[in-house]
Parts: sequence; C-alpha cells; structure tokens
Amino acid sequence: MRGQLCLAADRPVIAFDNAGVGRSTGQTPDNIAAMARDAFAFINLLGLSEVDLLGFSLGGCVAQQIAAEHERLVRKLILVGTAPRGGEEHLLAVLQEAFSQTDAPDPRLPLFFTKSSASRSSGLAFLKRTKLRKDDRDTDNGNAVTDPQAKALITWCATPDPEHAILRAIRQPALVVSGSHDTMLPANNAYAMFKELGNAQLVLYPDSGHGALFQYPDMFVSHVRTFLEAHPAAA
Repeated sequence: MRGQLCLAADRPVIAFDNAGVGRSTGQTPDNIAAMARDAFAFINLLGLSEVDLLGFSLGGCVAQQIAAEHERLVRKLILVGTAPRGGEEHLLAVLQEAFSQTDAPDPRLPLFFTKSSASRSSGLAFLKRTKLRKDDRDTDNGNAVTDPQAKALITWCATPDPEHAILRAIRQPALVVSGSHDTMLPANNAYAMFKELGNAQLVLYPDSGHGALFQYPDMFVSHVRTFLEAHPAAA
C-alpha cells in the first residue's frame, strides 16, 4: 500500500500478526491486556528498547495499554480509528449492517468508507490494493480470531474508566486520528482521547469512515511523518 511504502522509505516499519492472527501460532486472546502482553513480548524479543507505536482500531486499544504500562519503551504513539477504555462502539450492529449489503463487493467497503461517491471510489481503490500481493499472504483463521477480537473490543469499551486512568497514564506525545463518519468507533472517541491525553494532537479526516487512513493514505503518511519527526517537546 502506498502509505506503508512511504512510511518505510526512511525508517524501519515492523507490522506483525499478534498471537493466533494470520500465520502467528497460539490462541488469540479475548482481552486487551493479554494482547498487549503478547505484543510487548514480541517487541522485547526483537531487542528494541524504544519504538514509535501505531495502533489501528482494536490495535489502538492495545497500543494504549502498552504505552500506559511501558513509558520508556514507547517514544511516540499514533492512535487511529480507535477508542479509549469505556468508549463508544457499535461493532455488532455495524457488522450486521455491512454483511447484509449483498451488493457490496466486500464488507469492508461499507465498514470502512461512507456512502458518498468520493469515499466509495477510494474504498474500491483500497480493495484493489489489498489484492496486489499474490504470494506469501496471511491466512484467514476465521472465527477463531474474529470472535475473541470482537469480545476484547466490546469489553474494553464496556469497561467504565471514569477517571481515564489509562489515558492519563500515557505521557508520551500522541497523534489521534479518526474518520469524521466512523460508524464502528465514532469520532467522539478521538475527541475524548485528545482531551484526556496529556500531550496529544487530533486529526479528523472529512467524509470518511473507519478506514480513513486507507481513504487518505498520502495525507495520513504526511501527518504521521510530520508528527514523528517533530521534536518531542513540540508534539
């Protein structure tokens, strides 16, 4: 994908499948804390003492947990299309609606993009990009992955955190990104995180859904690069 290639042009980018996902062995946990422990163990095994952490959707919840627990490990944090603990989610209803649209070529089209012609066009381009890689593709492990992932996300959002303990424990510079019309994890979550994080920037992309980063890949990469390259005190 264009955005990933640009991010990796001048910095190492490591994208990995957590336990049970894709071709990673093990069982997919059904809670954020366990997912965070697995991701932290993976980072440790790579011998990395400091990382910039980017988490999308469920991964954004995992990234929050890691950043809150391991301040010295995470230099900067990028949270995309995600929610804080106790945040708002409409996962099951939105999934049901998306899979009922039999005229859609892929359920990710209504899940990640809006109904406007511009957003739908970007969505079709995104779907085309996902098929470019023919060899060495990840395997689809079905309900063994999606069921515990759904439980983890729903439980995370259903767990009250009136004191915003997780967000207030995150002291690293953070970039919070959301689509203006995200139906899965609404943009209200992004604003809530922005307000409670001690050192955060907020970016909302117009006429976009849960897959805003896929609709605006070049703009997203530009924002991320600017954020990562800025001096920490200015972030």
